[in-house]
Amino acid sequence: MSLDFQMMREAMVESQLRTTGVDDMRVIRAMATVPREDFVPEERRRVAYAEMAVPLGEGRRMNLPMATGRMLAELGLRDDDHVLVIGAATGYSAAICARIAKSVVALEEDAGLAARARELLAGTDTIEVVEGPLDQGWSDGAPYDAILIDGMVETIPEAVTEQLADGGRLTAAVLENGVSRLFFGRREGGAFGAASFADSLASTLPGFEQPKAFTF
Repeated sequence: MSLDFQMMREAMVESQLRTTGVDDMRVIRAMATVPREDFVPEERRRVAYAEMAVPLGEGRRMNLPMATGRMLAELGLRDDDHVLVIGAATGYSAAICARIAKSVVALEEDAGLAARARELLAGTDTIEVVEGPLDQGWSDGAPYDAILIDGMVETIPEAVTEQLADGGRLTAAVLENGVSRLFFGRREGGAFGAASFADSLASTLPGFEQPKAFTF
């Protein structure tokens, strides 16, 4: 039986985005258009739009649609923005950002996922896929008007926030006291501040572990 992915996208928009506070119509239109099923392994296509973090291989998972949607809506992308997507994986979130912003740098540290992202995004000349440690960001493309850390981290490194332009915005899911919370931050006058705006499950990104305190 063939699957109706367009119907699945519409159901995702209605049940996972509109009902959870995703009210930016640019984000909704982009997520209703970008074929999420193309960015997951063939054997996972039937669950591409499920309310879950879809396995991509190598221990990585695609972030939940609601988490990505909420973070992008809060980020408030504009058509002249230069954006960094950290944890780009196979490129799904970068493809969404590219439908709104002027240019996108998609950072991924797993070589296999980055290769797949380049393949899938080859026809979009406003996206550059780069490889490197996620927790270091991508200084070669800085400064950025907006940074999306598309997954859950334990800490937001200063190395990343320093790559924001003055007035630049950042969203991420942060593990706080055992709870995954969505955070919005802004860099102003050389300082960065952030606060949570929602609780949400999100897929874990590697390399952002909080240093463990020494105990006797």
